Amino acid sequence: MNATVANAIPLSLEKLPRRQHATVAAIDWQGLSAPEARRLRELGFDEGVDIEVLHKSLFGTGPIACRIGRMTVALRRTVAAAIAVSPV
Repeated sequence: MNATVANAIPLSLEKLPRRQHATVAAIDWQGLSAPEARRLRELGFDEGVDIEVLHKSLFGTGPIACRIGRMTVALRRTVAAAIAVSPV
């Protein structure tokens, strides 16, 4: 594993800057509702997955658009806050 990735401090996906590549470090499954957790699993969210924030709403209250694999996915900020990522 790359030393930069190994030493990266995890932060929530909602705090990741735009166009910053990261790896999903952990997901707080208990902090999500059952439908939200199911949706994330169906979309392929899991530890070790590469992710990139593409767009955030102007005032920081709306959804976050991110790329996971070749998909673009919109997430509520509460869901994004439950996803810890390590910047690459």
